[in-house]
Amino acid sequence: MKTWKVQAVSAASALLLAACGGGGSDAGDSEGSARETAQSAGSNVQGDGERGGLVDRHGPVDLTVLSSPPQYVSGGDARIAVRVPPGLRDKLELRLNGRLVRGALAPTADGLEGVITGLVDGRNVLEVRHKHLGFLLRDRLVLTNYPITGPIFSGPQQEPFVCTTTQGAVGRQPLVESATPPGFPVFDASGARIGYSKTCSIETFVSYVYRSTTNQWRPLPTDGSTPVDMAKTTLADGREVDFIVRQERGTINRFLYSFAMLAPRGENPASPDLSLWNKRLQYWFQGGVAVGHSQGTLHGGAMNADILRTGTAIVHSSGNNTGTHYNMTLAAETAMMTKERFVERYGVPLYTYGLGGSGGAIQQYLLQQNQPGILDAALPVQSYPDMVTQTIHVGDCELLEHYMDATDRANPKWRVTKNRTWLVGMNAEEGFARVNDALAPLKTALGYSTAPGTTECVPAWRGLTPLAMNPWYGQAPNQQLYEPQSAIAAIRWTHYDDLRNVYGVDATGAARPTWDNVGVQYGLRSLKEGRITPDEFLDLNFKIGGWKHPSDMVQEGFPFFGTSQAEINRALTEPGYFDPWSRRNMRLSPTPDQPAPRTKGDPIATRAAYTSGHVFDGELTLPTIDHRQYMERELDMHNSHQSFAVRKRVLDKMGRADHLVIWFTDTMPGQPKASQSFDAIAVMDEWMANIRANPKKGIARNRPARAVDSCFDVHGQLIYAGDDAWNGILDSLPPGPCTQRFPIYGTSRTVAGAPIEGGIYQCSLKPVERALMDGTYAPWMPNAAAVAKLKQIFPEGVCDYSRPDQARPRKHHH
Repeated sequence: MKTWKVQAVSAASALLLAACGGGGSDAGDSEGSARETAQSAGSNVQGDGERGGLVDRHGPVDLTVLSSPPQYVSGGDARIAVRVPPGLRDKLELRLNGRLVRGALAPTADGLEGVITGLVDGRNVLEVRHKHLGFLLRDRLVLTNYPITGPIFSGPQQEPFVCTTTQGAVGRQPLVESATPPGFPVFDASGARIGYSKTCSIETFVSYVYRSTTNQWRPLPTDGSTPVDMAKTTLADGREVDFIVRQERGTINRFLYSFAMLAPRGENPASPDLSLWNKRLQYWFQGGVAVGHSQGTLHGGAMNADILRTGTAIVHSSGNNTGTHYNMTLAAETAMMTKERFVERYGVPLYTYGLGGSGGAIQQYLLQQNQPGILDAALPVQSYPDMVTQTIHVGDCELLEHYMDATDRANPKWRVTKNRTWLVGMNAEEGFARVNDALAPLKTALGYSTAPGTTECVPAWRGLTPLAMNPWYGQAPNQQLYEPQSAIAAIRWTHYDDLRNVYGVDATGAARPTWDNVGVQYGLRSLKEGRITPDEFLDLNFKIGGWKHPSDMVQEGFPFFGTSQAEINRALTEPGYFDPWSRRNMRLSPTPDQPAPRTKGDPIATRAAYTSGHVFDGELTLPTIDHRQYMERELDMHNSHQSFAVRKRVLDKMGRADHLVIWFTDTMPGQPKASQSFDAIAVMDEWMANIRANPKKGIARNRPARAVDSCFDVHGQLIYAGDDAWNGILDSLPPGPCTQRFPIYGTSRTVAGAPIEGGIYQCSLKPVERALMDGTYAPWMPNAAAVAKLKQIFPEGVCDYSRPDQARPRKHHH
């Protein structure tokens, strides 16, 4: 059971020890010898954030917060526990800010537990005292409380903020907070505007649904009748019960949240019956890509019937959906506040595991790194180590596609689809007519190079660079309702602005960008392997260019706003409107004899990405099963090498990664896809049981037999399991059985010489002369003209990936 403690203590007079009836020691206290020493001297803690307790003939008293760290309490309440021997329980009283707290605590196996309310914003002092010796302080905590609307540590909240409470997942008007704008309009039942909301808050409400025999959620009748189509579910202990679910919804930290679990019929919502809860909690994290200014919405995973039928509870927040925003500091704050509310309402779970794919996987890696204690186990699906370092190679995609389509259009190599992998690193496949329906004919008509298929850059990543970088290219659902619209028009729709509290702003007020390609030698590995010639290598790097500063960008063209016939006609008749690469926002060669300028990232923003914890640095302290469907054949954006990018970072940081398991499940385009998520949940339950039974053995030595690297076929049947499954990817061993079955691709930066872990924003640079001497280009031996051109292209030097990223400092935790 997770408890949140503050460990500082201070000595006080021995008078209280005498009053307590003697000395003693607390052999069970895990907070260390400093506290034991202070207690044996008679500790009466006084300072903010300090805590301690006295021991007498009954034993120690220990006050802890169960729902959150004491410095991060929200909403005016907290679930607390008082560890106290039986002989002392009826002799204690609880005081909050000097006032007696009555009726909040109930007996437990090792003391008392309950929810205290009435905390004021800011500093609160919670004390346990002896009832009959009121001056005798037994333990003390300082709790810092914040409004339920936030923020706590994420910094100034994003404005304007567009409400989505009226959408289907909730369907309620937000609460009126102001009579006048700015804000989101609130309407009454007749449609009349009655005021405005700034935080998009709603009243918390509870509803009951049942699962039908046709696998649908339906409202539970309020008259006590039993629907003829109500399904049953069988729990692990053999009980067969009606499949009824209680769902609580509301707003926390301005985002929508949902708590769902099995519930018996007829319970009082104010005092929920938890007899059907198996004490396991799933925190569902949703993926997607967005740049904020929206409340977001709840997703289907919040009501996953296959999870709920087992008795497991599900927590979900629209603030833990990367389709709402990608501020991982804000996501951590939201998860902490949301789980706090769950624990206050329903109690401490046996353990909490994360589940979610893509951005939902990223959140799990970064949450355990930056805000430990919320999750006890992680089940990332279709993972990346983080989002912010994906922008590094994703930002190369359209630069390279533009080079092959337009700049080097006469080169027949780029008309062979698979050859394009030589530059982009990611997979390329034939037969993607659905992607090229509108583009290929237009490319041909306008004289650009085409191939019968495409690279992963096109179906998976097209539009993501404009979304991340272009302040003109973005929107939020319902933004047209916000007042005043001038506030919406002033939004800079970039990833950088979404994280302006992290990256900082420049003198113009624009958020600082991180993207950098100075010194990057595109296609270097393909040059060394003889796939492209030295002349092609030099031409590519001379002309590839970079991206304009976001403040200098303009709105996008075709096909970013659709491929309707009107858009196609405009692309054919308006010069420059056909621009699937966002060429208008590139930095290209000003004259034929000058290289296209590269882009230098802002070092302040880059350092902030690391220190804020937005980059996964490999610190992984949870049992983790990283599992994915292998979808390289269909050029899915969730490239499979990312699981090994995660493992490489863990190895680099921790020296071992035996608590990180990697599973792949094969897929075929157009066929149903098997998933190992439910197997992973079952294996993790066994793993967590082993840890509870044998805590001293740690995570790795408690792994159950099935918690091992594995791969599965398209039907979900095991192909191979063993520690050697993925040999040959991160080591020089012969390829393992799973490695042989599942080809791993890279990125444009790995082709340029970067390591698989992919976390390098600004490479360290070395002079071209050193690169010539250390074998960077071997077996090519550049002549004098080639050397001169290399120096012209790379006046600051070329990437030296043998040295650390020149902008990578240490991160900090919240």
